[in-house]
Amino acid sequence: MIEGGVVPPRLGVGDEFFLEVNRTRPGDLDRRRELMEQIFASVGEGVVLNSPLSAAFGSNTSIGDGFYGNSNIMLVDDVAITIGDGVLIGPNVTLTTTGHAIHPDMRYDFGRFSEPIVIEDQVWIGSNVTVLPGVRIGHGSVIGAGSVVSHDVPPMVVAVGVPCRVVRPITDADRSYRQ
Repeated sequence: MIEGGVVPPRLGVGDEFFLEVNRTRPGDLDRRRELMEQIFASVGEGVVLNSPLSAAFGSNTSIGDGFYGNSNIMLVDDVAITIGDGVLIGPNVTLTTTGHAIHPDMRYDFGRFSEPIVIEDQVWIGSNVTVLPGVRIGHGSVIGAGSVVSHDVPPMVVAVGVPCRVVRPITDADRSYRQ
């Protein structure tokens, strides 16, 4: 709520859908798929999204084939979130397309900005990561657990930290399961 008890008109649009998605049994894949197709802009084949899941709208999010999202993903999709094919997202991840003004006078008037997020194909985002407005994460990259991603991440790198920084490229040496 903001001054005068006015809730901005777009907030909470997807609440009823996500309440229903989160109430479905994990094994009821047909019903979960039906609900996802109703709320998201697009949903690829073989998508798995564990509950609970929440979003500001849902309708501004596109999800590619073979996506796996662990529990407690929050999509602040005031504008577009694009998730590519083969993306893996760990638990407790927030993708937020909207930020708020720094100056308190601007926040008081609900001053905010929104920029799209793009997660390219085959990205892995570890648990407890926050991706901020306007970020593009390049193909095949890995974002380490607990990171705050405030700038673009190039393809095929490992990036970690607060703020998130590239620590090394992904190479053929990474084909083994443990490093």
